[in-house]
Amino acid sequence: MVKINKGNLESSVKKIVTETQVYDIHTHLYPEAFNDLMLYGFDELISYHYLIAEALRVNAMPYSEFWALSKDKKTQFIYDTLFLSRSPISEACKGVLTTIKKLGLNVNDDIKIFKENHLKYSKKEYIDLILKKANIKELVMTNDPFNEYEYQLWKNDLNVDERFKSSLRLDFLLNDFKSARYALSKMGYNVTTSLTGMTKNEIKRFIFDWVKKTNAVYMAVSLPPDFILPENSTRSIIIEDCILEVSSELNIPFAMMIGVKRQTNPELNLAGDSVGKFNIETIEYLCKKYTKNKFMITALSKENQHELIVLARKYRNIFLFGSWWFLNNPSLIKEITTMRIEMLGLSFMPQHSDARVLDQLVYKWEHSKKIIAEVLVDKYMELIEIGLNLTYEKIKEDVNRLFSQNFYDFLDMDL
Repeated sequence: MVKINKGNLESSVKKIVTETQVYDIHTHLYPEAFNDLMLYGFDELISYHYLIAEALRVNAMPYSEFWALSKDKKTQFIYDTLFLSRSPISEACKGVLTTIKKLGLNVNDDIKIFKENHLKYSKKEYIDLILKKANIKELVMTNDPFNEYEYQLWKNDLNVDERFKSSLRLDFLLNDFKSARYALSKMGYNVTTSLTGMTKNEIKRFIFDWVKKTNAVYMAVSLPPDFILPENSTRSIIIEDCILEVSSELNIPFAMMIGVKRQTNPELNLAGDSVGKFNIETIEYLCKKYTKNKFMITALSKENQHELIVLARKYRNIFLFGSWWFLNNPSLIKEITTMRIEMLGLSFMPQHSDARVLDQLVYKWEHSKKIIAEVLVDKYMELIEIGLNLTYEKIKEDVNRLFSQNFYDFLDMDL
C-alpha cells in the first residue's frame, strides 16, 4: 500500500486519472463497419458544428454561401477565420490544437500536414490509434433504426468492433410520431395514427426487436425544454406505455438528454440548436412512479444541475452523467463535477465525450480529465487535512468507479 500525503497527492491523482481507462457512455461515433457514418480526420474535426457556429459569428459570409462550399473549402474557411486571423482561444479551437499535438504533430505546421495525417492509416489502425491516445476501453454509439442508411447496415448483420457498444436512439419515434409511423409500417410494424392497444404493442415489439438486434445497453432520447410528464400527449403515452414497459422487462436504462432547443437559427443547420431549462418535476414523477426503472439523466442547461443532483440523492434509479454539449467547457465541468462530488460522493459518471468525430475523443478526454483531477485533488486534500489515511490503491479504485465501474454497476443493478 502506498500512502498518500500532501507531498505526493497531486502527482498521484493526476497519474491515476491519466492512466485510468474510460467507458465513454455517450458518443455519436461508429467503427469502420458503418462506412460513411464513421467520421474522422482533420476535415471532419475542424468542420464540427461548434466551430462552424463560432466562425460564422465573426465572419459575415452568408450562411447559404458557406453551406455551398466544398468540404475542403469549409475547412480552409474555418481554419483561416479562427486559427490564423485571431488566436484560437475558445474551448473548441483549443480542442483541435490539443488533438493535433497528441497525434504527434506540430500545431504550427501547415494545414496540409494536418489534413493528410490520417491517410497514413487504415480505418481500423486509426481507430486503434485514437482509442489508445484517449485511453478509451469501450464507448457507446448512437444507433438510430429510423436512419435509412443505418437501418440497411443493421439488416445485413453487421460485424461491429466489440469496443463499440450500441444504444437505441428513439428521438424520431418520440418527437415526430406522425412521420415515424410511416417508417414503422415500412419496417413491418402494424401501427396506426392513433395509439390503440395494437399500435402500442407494435411499438413495444419494434423496441424489443431493435434492442436485441443492436444489443443496446440502453435506450435514449434527446428532449426539448418543454418536455413534461404526466401529460396527455403522444410522446408521453409512448414513454409510459411502451418504452418504460420494455425498459423494466429488459432491465436496461432509459437515457434522457433534456434541454435542447432545435433549430433556434435554422440557417446554421446542425449548428443552429440552442438550450433551455426544463421542469425537474418531470423526472421526480418518473422516479417516484416507476421505481423499478433505471433512468440515465443529463441536462443541457446549467440551471438544472443543482436540482438534478438533489433529486439523485433521493432516487437511486437516477444515474447522472456528463457535462453535455454547451456545458462541455472547463469552468462548467469544474463547477458541476464539484457539486456532484459534494452531494453524491463518487456515485455518478463525471463525463462522456458526445463526440461526433473520432479524433475528438483525444481532446475531450484530455481536457476533462485534467479538470476532474483538479477537483479530486482539492477534495482528497481536505480529507488529508482532517486526518484520514489515504492510499494510492484506494484513490485508484475511486477513479475507476467514476470512469467505468459505476456504469457497469448501474447496468447490472436490480431495483
